[in-house]
Amino acid sequence: MPIEELYQLYLQHPLVQTDTRSLASGCLFFALKGDQFNGNQYAAQALEQGAAYAIIDEPDYMTCERTILVPNVLKSLQALAAHHRRQLTIPVLGITGSNGKTTSKELVHAVLSTTYKTATTTGNLNNHIGIPLTLLRIPLDAEMAVVEMGANHQQEIAGYCTYAAPSHGIITNCGKAHLEGFGGVEGVRKGKGELYDHLRNIQGTAFVMWDYDYLRQMSAGIPNILTYGTQEADIEGTIRQAQPFLEVEMTKGALIGRIRTQLVGDYNLPNVLMAVAVGTHFQVAPEKIRQAIESYTPSNSRSQLITQGTNHIILDAYNANPSSMRLAIENLMRLEADNKILMLGAMAELGEDSLAEHQQILELIKQHPWKEVVLVGGDFLKLEHPYRGFSDSIAARDWYHQQRFEHCHVLIKGSRSQRMERLLEI
Repeated sequence: MPIEELYQLYLQHPLVQTDTRSLASGCLFFALKGDQFNGNQYAAQALEQGAAYAIIDEPDYMTCERTILVPNVLKSLQALAAHHRRQLTIPVLGITGSNGKTTSKELVHAVLSTTYKTATTTGNLNNHIGIPLTLLRIPLDAEMAVVEMGANHQQEIAGYCTYAAPSHGIITNCGKAHLEGFGGVEGVRKGKGELYDHLRNIQGTAFVMWDYDYLRQMSAGIPNILTYGTQEADIEGTIRQAQPFLEVEMTKGALIGRIRTQLVGDYNLPNVLMAVAVGTHFQVAPEKIRQAIESYTPSNSRSQLITQGTNHIILDAYNANPSSMRLAIENLMRLEADNKILMLGAMAELGEDSLAEHQQILELIKQHPWKEVVLVGGDFLKLEHPYRGFSDSIAARDWYHQQRFEHCHVLIKGSRSQRMERLLEI
């Protein structure tokens, strides 16, 4: 079926789903395939559960006229998303980077939503499947869209840009994340920089953290750049307080004054400045920008500040890489408090650099007198250190609850594979 015809079906049934476990009546079911599953096998079930049509790519699963056969379901999903994107004449803001993508996306969405009907990425739909689904959830009457783009190898962002076609873009930073797939830090910059390459080609607009020299260099040649940072930028701000929550004083480019956030850690300063820059560019009223940022509360294990009895816990266990791990540890180091505890899970996808990167984290930890340091799993187990080690987060959890700590500040962080949030299970 040509994409134009499939799009007409989409306009009649504008809900696209890929999982029969959460199927909604009247949707289009795309039978995706993976290494461990074949969605074609569930096409008939999807129709029985109320899907309007099922899009498949294996003729053996044709069951009725509501089964649509295409050469490749994933490519058809992406092509449908690209076709829908071409119908939209609104600003589409693409966000990528090694750290802070989701927090930045949520802050920007909060700011823009005060003034415009704004669609955005939900959950972790930021890959080759999630981005098309995100695009297809943008209603035709939307006024703005914010699309998060995750990547772990080169040419991935470039591929996303072919169907997301962002008119505006942000690279939060380029740190030590997914080193195995990108091939080192320079590979990370090249991969993330594919968003800038796209913006150059379309004469688009970039919001650039001007404190980072490498982003200045990477963004050269983009015709429209709005800068933010602590100095020499269009939008400037500085930290006034970071305990327990970050407070930012805007000093240039936005008449907002002080922003009292619910974000933990001074490493969130660039995310706040970015949201101010985007809101200012799109003429959101300063007071609305401030209120939107102040109202945002982190969730889903991303820099959440949790109080349990007399303990204050920073739960930042959604993911971790050497850059974000270092920032989180340094933030707790600076905190004016006694009885600090680190509970860190190993970092993943670092390739041949993994042992060295874990060793550097150990060297950082040694610089501070902690009450306790607990290291969980992965390459932490392969290195010599004087700290407590556990094979998994369940064992660490059991030990932690046995200690009955009081009046402590605890950082819980680790890669997704370590599931460090289980430490708080009772």
